[in-house]
Amino acid sequence: MGSTTDKIKGNANEAIGKAKQGIGEATGSDRLKGEGAVQEVKGKGQQAMGDAKDAAKDAIDRAAAAARRAAE
Repeated sequence: MGSTTDKIKGNANEAIGKAKQGIGEATGSDRLKGEGAVQEVKGKGQQAMGDAKDAAKDAIDRAAAAARRAAE
């Protein structure tokens, strides 16, 4: 999965998780609140994975550019 896909899925899971928690709070459903909390954390993890992939790609790109400059 690409970094953008991870971030999009992460944002969606975080939003859905927050919504589930709100609905669970409004209806008194501990199960729904729990599911929402888990889904929100999953979304935050997906976003972090997307950020890590971006950082790794940037580091590789910088290293490749430095290697090209050194070879010239």
